[in-house]
Amino acid sequence: MDQEPDVWTHPELRAAVAAEDWPTVLKKWRFLTRINQSKLGALVGLAQPDVSAIENRRRDVTSVEVRQRIIDGLRIPVELLAGGREDLPLPSMVLPGVVADPEMDRLLKVRSGVRLDTASLEAMERLLAEHRRAEDTLGSRVMNGVVAAQFESVAGLYDQARGPLADRLVKLLAEYAQFLAWMAQDQDNAPVALGWFDRSYDWALESGYGDMAATTMSMKAHLAWSHGNGRRCIRLGEAAASTVGATDATRAMAVQMAGRGHALEGDADAAHRRLDEARQIITGTADAPPWLYFYGESWFAAQRGMAELHLKQWQSAADNLAVGLAGFASTYRRDRAWYGACLAHAYAGGGEEEAALETALAIVGDASEVGRPHAWGELHTVAGVLLRRGAPQGRLLFDALAALD
Repeated sequence: MDQEPDVWTHPELRAAVAAEDWPTVLKKWRFLTRINQSKLGALVGLAQPDVSAIENRRRDVTSVEVRQRIIDGLRIPVELLAGGREDLPLPSMVLPGVVADPEMDRLLKVRSGVRLDTASLEAMERLLAEHRRAEDTLGSRVMNGVVAAQFESVAGLYDQARGPLADRLVKLLAEYAQFLAWMAQDQDNAPVALGWFDRSYDWALESGYGDMAATTMSMKAHLAWSHGNGRRCIRLGEAAASTVGATDATRAMAVQMAGRGHALEGDADAAHRRLDEARQIITGTADAPPWLYFYGESWFAAQRGMAELHLKQWQSAADNLAVGLAGFASTYRRDRAWYGACLAHAYAGGGEEEAALETALAIVGDASEVGRPHAWGELHTVAGVLLRRGAPQGRLLFDALAALD
């Protein structure tokens, strides 16, 4: 985009940037460049409704990642920013009741110049573990900025790490990058997700972290699956499963991803064969890495249910999804919303309109709050299936969704 060369000389725009008044920044920049909200959104990685919400002060820019996308997309001169990224407050990592104060004190001391040691690294590992679980409940939109700030602090310690500490720190950076990739993927931001996945994979290889290298590749398979690319999902899943150093739990995750890719391609025999193999691998496995804390029989049943959904095996899909959901803790709000929406789809596909509506309405609140865009989009798909059949439940679900849109 060729903008006017003197756009950043405008005093009102400069003042808005210095104050980080993002609604005024976006509005004034559009006025000066004669650009609409859709084109601006494409530059900064936001949908047009999100741009509108920010400009009209219905949404605040609280995420470090969104703030940086605006800075990069509009090419804001760094000298106009008040203090730049170095002055972002570390306390943004705090989640009351989740992150303990002693851990924050240790990280603050590390940031202020205390030498990195094993105890500090262990504190950071515990913070990451807690933030993973917090994201299950709060959603990626809330947690993305928190984790990005935490990652920035950890990455800043690399220069003082030596010997075994350096290897351990690089492994931790690979875990952070994988988590940030997952959250970008959860927000349907594939370019950002792929960038973080590549970073994670590189750091995993650098530190000899085969389990994380396999996980990163497996999650790229998930990204391919979410975009309807079955062949790429299969190839990446198989590559992840054959990665040296992968634990059985990670291999099982990769094999089931290949199975879901086959289901997406309509090959039921290959899908069931790989899913059966994944289940055999996972049975009795006790070596799951920390980021696969959710992995188990319930999760596997839900994954199989999704594969059956692709194959239009409605009853089998519903049975497996119901079993999976029954085993999910109430704190897994995002997952319960997604698999609940899939279960509603299975019921709708099998002609069980009332069950589809009841299931959808039970999770519509969580789908709106922590399940956008995926669970939310799946519920719209369910409404569409019901409406095309002329079922009155379709209109009821559509109205419930419209009330929260």
